Amino acid sequence: MALRERLLVQPGQAVMLADWDPADKLVFKKDSDYEASLARSIARLDDLQYLLYAEHRHALLIVLQGMDAAGKDGTIRHVMAGFNPQGCHVTTFKVPSEEEADHDFLWRVHRAVPLKGDVAIFNRSHYEDVLVARVRTLVPKEVWSRRYEQINQFEALLKENGVTIVKFFLHISREEQKKRFEERLKDPAKQWKLAPGDFEDRKYWDEYMAAYEDALARCSTDAAPWYIIPADRKWVRNLAVSHIVVETLEALKMKFPKPSLDPSAVKLV
Repeated sequence: MALRERLLVQPGQAVMLADWDPADKLVFKKDSDYEASLARSIARLDDLQYLLYAEHRHALLIVLQGMDAAGKDGTIRHVMAGFNPQGCHVTTFKVPSEEEADHDFLWRVHRAVPLKGDVAIFNRSHYEDVLVARVRTLVPKEVWSRRYEQINQFEALLKENGVTIVKFFLHISREEQKKRFEERLKDPAKQWKLAPGDFEDRKYWDEYMAAYEDALARCSTDAAPWYIIPADRKWVRNLAVSHIVVETLEALKMKFPKPSLDPSAVKLV
């Protein structure tokens, strides 16, 4: 079974995260070939982004979600290094600003959607509005429960207008998160990443898992599929994400546009 098929949440499929092993090695082995395999994927991403820009018919939106310390920043740093920053931008969605809160919840998201030929990466996303908003009761159930379908309609609109969407849930275990938090507490170079809310969210672990299960099950569609990525092993996470992004872009079957002149007829002096 291809990696994309193995990690895909099938549309309409119920999701039980307990059935997905966050420490799964998948088809990979961490040996001397790991760095070489990741390097090949990164090089291929560079080629595909160039083709994406040249053809100028599609845009790529990558959504990264996961609990704190699941590796959203690490994935961007290690995998997305293959993208030319001129055509790639990263947006982090934190607590809405006063202006953002005065609009509908998708307003700030739509503003960050990539142009044709470009790549956009969301570090957290519009899914916060059916995750933290649900778990922390920031809005009533009658509000957040309607957002699943609103999200599906929004993503379908983007797809119909040339935006290819690929969504990754970085699936980390509670034990691995604790280990990474402990490492950050001991490392002065990582302590700045910690915030009181990180530890507070651990108290709601089961509630977050239930919220993620609903979001994954209700919002994995043909237009915008979800993939569950084992994230306890950083190297597995990096390889899995890189392979799926490459396969997603290759599936577009992009071609270079025809030149606007006949190159053989040009005589340089």
